[in-house]
Amino acid sequence: MPTTWNIDPVHTHVQFSVRHMMVSNVKGVFSKTSGTVVLDDSDFTQAQVQVSIEAASLDTREPQRDAHLRSADFLDAEKYPTLTFRSTQISPDGDGYSMSGDLTIHGVTKPVTFAVEAPTPVAKDPWGGTRRGFEATGEINRKDFGLGWNQALETGGVLVGDKIKISLEVELLQG
Repeated sequence: MPTTWNIDPVHTHVQFSVRHMMVSNVKGVFSKTSGTVVLDDSDFTQAQVQVSIEAASLDTREPQRDAHLRSADFLDAEKYPTLTFRSTQISPDGDGYSMSGDLTIHGVTKPVTFAVEAPTPVAKDPWGGTRRGFEATGEINRKDFGLGWNQALETGGVLVGDKIKISLEVELLQG
C-alpha cells in the first residue's frame, strides 16, 4: 500500500560541489527544500519523488559569490525562483537504486540520473511522527541547463568547472 511522505526541510540537505580555478572545489547548499515522496514498501521501484528547491536559498558561505550565483549569469533566481526534480523511473542498481527523472534549472528541463541508497527503515520520533530517509548522489553539466558563464584564467583553464556534483540527504515525515 503506497504511503505519502513529506520532505522535512529542517532535516534535509541539498549540497553541490563545483571546481574553482581548476584547483579546488566550491561547496554549497540550498537551504529551502520541499516536496513529496510516495513509497510502496513492497516495491521501491514504484516510488514517485517530487522535489522543489528555492534558488535564492543557495549558500556557499561567501555573500558576494552567492549574489553572483543567484544573478542572471547563473541561476537567475529572480526569473527562475525554483529548481525542481520529478522522478520518472527507479530501478535496482547493486545494493541501491538508480533514479532517473526530469531536473529543471534556470528554466531548462533535462533528464538526469541519481544513485540512491535504499530508504531507511521507518522510525518514530519523540513527537509521534513517523520518519525515514534516503540519500542520493549525481552529477550534471551546468552548461546543459544554460549556466554557461565563465572566465578564462591567465594560466589556462577556466574559473568555474562544468561538472556539478549533487548530494541529497533527505529526511521524510509521513504525511
